Amino acid sequence: MYAGIVAGSVVATVKDPGIENIPLLIVQKIENGREAGLVVAADQTRQAGIGDHVYMIGSKEAARIFRKKLTPVDVAIVGFIDEYNEEL
Repeated sequence: MYAGIVAGSVVATVKDPGIENIPLLIVQKIENGREAGLVVAADQTRQAGIGDHVYMIGSKEAARIFRKKLTPVDVAIVGFIDEYNEEL
């Protein structure tokens, strides 16, 4: 499980059919209270916006959250973080 802050969105004119109608967001990962790089995450909640603190899952579990046979994603946003107690 990963934590992060949504930094923007990805616009793709052509997507794999397995991820059509799924928003892709750029997320700044947070590890041990420090920024740890950017990832592109599929937004399972379909509500995350810029500046939201979110948590994500990766690997095979990220692809299964969408309950489709072929969802080619490595990272998926699965929820929001209400409070984050570390200073960034």
